Amino acid sequence: MLDMIPRSRLLCALLAFLIFPGVLAGQSASQSNDLLNRVWDGVQQAQKKYKSMCGTITETRTSDLMAKPLVLHGKFCAEGMNRFALDYFEPSSMRIRVNDGYVNVTSGGTTEVREIGKSIHRAESYFGRDNSLGNVKKNFNVTVQEGSRDYEMKLVPRSNAFRDRLNYLIIKLDKRDFMLRSLEVDGKSGVNSVFAIDINSINPTIPADMFEVYKPR
Repeated sequence: MLDMIPRSRLLCALLAFLIFPGVLAGQSASQSNDLLNRVWDGVQQAQKKYKSMCGTITETRTSDLMAKPLVLHGKFCAEGMNRFALDYFEPSSMRIRVNDGYVNVTSGGTTEVREIGKSIHRAESYFGRDNSLGNVKKNFNVTVQEGSRDYEMKLVPRSNAFRDRLNYLIIKLDKRDFMLRSLEVDGKSGVNSVFAIDINSINPTIPADMFEVYKPR
């Protein structure tokens, strides 16, 4: 049986970072093709507009070890690039909180606590600084396609830092507002997860206790 808690911990940490368009900010327009530049510019504008959001997530998880896909339904709120709350309520309940460099995953009355500050800083160094496009190209082969409703970016690892754990990422951004609408993660473990994201509240005031995490002393 797949170990859902560690897997959800890692995937939701990734979602916490990608849910905001700031993940793609700080790029130099002269460093890539016209379509990629258009996406970068739109993302930078969106980053200035959207500081918090809430919505729903549907994760469809498949694997050769599973007789049929596992579909999980949940709701989330996010604030900034490292404050994230996700509650799965179907087919079973799971509570996930990411804040202040820690992630808490609660399932079946048990809470797992992990420090992920270094991973967040590493992701920011790869994707969120002025030279981030160079870092992306160094670590991934990137292709961008424009559809009728979204932009699709496929990132295939080329460096061992990511290739050992990941086959590819597919990120879909809405053409109207450049917000994340879908994330597909295909891992070396043989598990593929597709997160469909529906944002229904932009810039809400979120109570601070929504993001409370337990941190070991």
